[in-house]
Amino acid sequence: MSSSPRTLRRALTAATAAAAALSLTACGAVTAADAGSTADGGFELAPYIQERLDDDKPMRIKLSYHDPSLAFATPITAGMKKAGKEFGADVSLIGPTGGDAAKQVSEIQTLIQQKAVDGLAVSSASSDALKPVISQAHKAGIPIISFNTDNPDSEQMGFVGQDLKGSGKAQAEELRKNLDGDVNGKSVVVFSVDTGAGWSHDRFNGFKEGLDGSGLKIVGPVNVGNEPNSAYNTVESTMSGQSGVVAVAGLDCCSTTAAAKWVAQSGKTDDITMGGFDLLTQTSEYIERGVLDFTISQNPAEQGYQAVKVLNDFLTKGTEIKGVDTGAQFITRDNLADATVED
Repeated sequence: MSSSPRTLRRALTAATAAAAALSLTACGAVTAADAGSTADGGFELAPYIQERLDDDKPMRIKLSYHDPSLAFATPITAGMKKAGKEFGADVSLIGPTGGDAAKQVSEIQTLIQQKAVDGLAVSSASSDALKPVISQAHKAGIPIISFNTDNPDSEQMGFVGQDLKGSGKAQAEELRKNLDGDVNGKSVVVFSVDTGAGWSHDRFNGFKEGLDGSGLKIVGPVNVGNEPNSAYNTVESTMSGQSGVVAVAGLDCCSTTAAAKWVAQSGKTDDITMGGFDLLTQTSEYIERGVLDFTISQNPAEQGYQAVKVLNDFLTKGTEIKGVDTGAQFITRDNLADATVED
């Protein structure tokens, strides 16, 4: 007679030696204990979570997103709910409207203190902002990963999302392919909704690497913020002071649409090559009209799905936590009809 994954897990967590044999490279051995972190920095599952596993209760998995009001959160939620239904997990997307890091930290701390979460995935606007609370969760014995935006050098147990630096480099290389003639000394203007965010730094660093040796001058990245009208006004004022611009790049969903709106309204569609990120309804319309040459989808629905799957599999099966690269898909007019709009 075969044993269920939960029964097997109970046997594994009953003995330290058996737990060590799991060799979970992302986090060390997993056992139930009175405290979370071990003296050597390994991970021990919180007793209350083990009790829920023993009682066959659904795992409460929370995805803390840095700003659920963003359109990008909609497909993340859809993927999360799909995984929750498939794996029988109790899932929810939480986070502060407007990207307030202090409020996000406070919300996560409350979950930890109230023992109201069994698995946690976090996405932060700043890679440094959540490091302390990630450590708190880890020490409390709560499995924690990052998704969408990475938190390197933290105590996260894995990352689910796009290779941000790699995607920025790919964006720059694709822009170069689309540019005609001699561009030496010409300019490319780069926009971001939050130039101070870790994800923006990573993507921009990749972008710079991708333009190395092109002869193009980079202007920016210019911070436009999340509010659409304000973002457009910032793009407009920035572009009015530029000359010799042959390319424009948006590092995210909303700076992309704001910049594309300016390109369209300025009548410079034929003169400026433009690339962006994500595939909102507006973005797809700009691609169809030829305003935007391409955008890069980071598959947010898959990010939501995989974040739940990774945590639930770890909890219920003892599966090793590994990073999941959700990829970078180039969307152009040629394959737009087959692409999934992200809002």
